[in-house]
Amino acid sequence: MAATPAVNVLVRAKVPHTLHPYDPEHPSDQGHGDAAVAALGADPRQVFKTLVARVDGALTVALVPVSGTLDLKALAAAVGGRKAVMAEPADAERTTGYVLGGISPLGQRKALPTVVDASAMDFGTVMVSAGRRGLQVELAPADLVRLTKAGTAPIGR
Repeated sequence: MAATPAVNVLVRAKVPHTLHPYDPEHPSDQGHGDAAVAALGADPRQVFKTLVARVDGALTVALVPVSGTLDLKALAAAVGGRKAVMAEPADAERTTGYVLGGISPLGQRKALPTVVDASAMDFGTVMVSAGRRGLQVELAPADLVRLTKAGTAPIGR
């Protein structure tokens, strides 16, 4: 399995992690995060989706549990902004260097301000995309926050 930029970040930082490959074509029409949860038999509160939004025009990364949705007002407040909207998919892909469904918060082409939903800290480990569809990485939430220079806030609902 070829390493992704996200996996390279973890290896270079010597962060303990576990890769979880799965079939990205798993029969789930809900979304990429739901496919990962279904294929891996994981807790949907412990698997986080990486979303890219614009807060007052600036691209910002939000990580929320697959089991919930992003509260755009809470995201804006978390980064000191007034208004947040979801970014255009092409902007998200171009800026992060990843394709939709495989956007990782780690190893992005351009480091973006990042906010992790505070619920991540309730778990010993969480899973996020490892940089391509069909590959999740499990790591401690504190390592995720440190490596992405993220803030934490209740941005999911």
